[in-house]
Order: sequence, then C-alpha cells, then structure tokens
Amino acid sequence: MSKQFTTADVASHKDADAGMYIIVDDGVYDITTFVDEHPGGAKILKRVAGKDATKQFWKYHNESVLKKYGGKLKIGTVKESAKL
Repeated sequence: MSKQFTTADVASHKDADAGMYIIVDDGVYDITTFVDEHPGGAKILKRVAGKDATKQFWKYHNESVLKKYGGKLKIGTVKESAKL
C-alpha cells in the first residue's frame, strides 16, 4: 500500500534540501531528482514544489506523460482534498 500524505506534509517539501513534492490529482510525486530532467525546465517545477500542481500539470500535459513518469515519481496519495 502506498503512503498517505497530508497537504501539510507535501507543503514542507518545497526545496531541494527538504525534497520537492507535488500533488497531481490525488497522487503525491517526489520530483526532487526529476527537476533538472524536466523538458519544460526546472524553474516551473520549483515554482509548484510543495503545492497542488494539478491545474498546471493538466494544462500542459496529457495522460501519457503521467503514465511515462508517474510510476517512478509517485510516492503516495493525499489523505484529504488537496487545496494548497
């Protein structure tokens, strides 16, 4: 079973020192090692680290992106509705 995170847990992971987590839908993703690989650049991921990035993610990506990278980056789910 995957780990469950609160939005506060995710919010505490907003920089490289603490690790960078984002929320997409109900999934929590550790993007710390992916930031420099992101085709759209590191800057945008650093801006949404520690937050619910669902709206921004789906604006620029489709389901295939989540399938491609989600497996290696997903570390759990959000316990409650994510509204950061």
